[in-house]
Amino acid sequence: MKLLSAAFGGPLPDGLGSVSGRGLAGIRLLSVFLLACAPASATISGTVMNGTTRQPQAGITVSLLKMSATGPEEAGDGKADAQGKFSLNAEGNTQGPTLVRATLDGVTYTKLIPPGTPTEGLTLEVFQASKQQGPAKVSKHLIFFEPTAQGLNVNETYLYVNDGNTTWNDPAGGTLQFFLPKGANGKVKIGATAPGGMPLQESAVQTGKPDIYKVSFPVRPGETRFDLTYSTPYTEGAPYDGKVVTKDDNTYLIVPKGVTLKGDNLNDMGQEPRTEAHLFGLRDAAYSIALTGQVEPASDNPDAGGDSGSQDPGSQITEVMPRLYNQQISILAIALGILALGFVLLYRSSASSPSPKETNERGRG
Repeated sequence: MKLLSAAFGGPLPDGLGSVSGRGLAGIRLLSVFLLACAPASATISGTVMNGTTRQPQAGITVSLLKMSATGPEEAGDGKADAQGKFSLNAEGNTQGPTLVRATLDGVTYTKLIPPGTPTEGLTLEVFQASKQQGPAKVSKHLIFFEPTAQGLNVNETYLYVNDGNTTWNDPAGGTLQFFLPKGANGKVKIGATAPGGMPLQESAVQTGKPDIYKVSFPVRPGETRFDLTYSTPYTEGAPYDGKVVTKDDNTYLIVPKGVTLKGDNLNDMGQEPRTEAHLFGLRDAAYSIALTGQVEPASDNPDAGGDSGSQDPGSQITEVMPRLYNQQISILAIALGILALGFVLLYRSSASSPSPKETNERGRG
């Protein structure tokens, strides 16, 4: 009866307080139904493995986060035992996405648990970190130029590949350094995506060299992606100078249909058939090009926003969605018998600044 009273939020309705026989059986069935509908607790358990030593990571703190409309919310934590095993109690339901998180050597690692998937016997992999770059390198660097009547929008994508078993983390020097033209006025939006992680909005910090900025985002084993978006004034046919600061294996300059790009030391790779974007391989670290033509601007403000000097230094979870070219651009093979160089999404992130409700999550992936 106390259960029923609590379910009704007060005294029982007339007639229910003195029920017997069949009525009592019905009440018992109702009680079972109410208990079945109550939020259930789930156990999140698994093992933290150190991918560098190939051994369980003992004594590390594992946190549980639940995703909400305002971002990840802390939902408890615990320590892994001597065998790296952890067990967390997820109060309430687990209908939404859930994250488990652990930090080693200043780098945070997460594992997403989608709704309806097993919550026990998980493996959360972490790695030891080093300030040395090791085998991490930029395998592809794409620079997409989009001239409009309002200005020149530039989207850059860096694909880092780390074939080692140690995370490269260099907060002082940065893991990515890039050139930002003076016309951008220091404004750039940066999305960084760790292997298997979610896009995070990162801040750029100016180095001691003119027009050179850095990003301090850990490059974990696997593939890490950086997406940069900024805008500069555009005069048709005027020279545009740029440079590649972070050494990479392959740099490509790309323009959309209707735009012509001319310059020296470029390898004309032709058009991509599906999107008709024109691709050029860059032979040197510096380039001077001239663009003619323009494309229709998107409905949103083309200004990249995100003043690097005013951004919060923390990472913010953000949805870095494509706005103009939301299809994949195929990098065609035309040299040295390479059949394909891969598929890369070119993002153009929203110009609006993150809302106060967006989390300042330092989980970095």
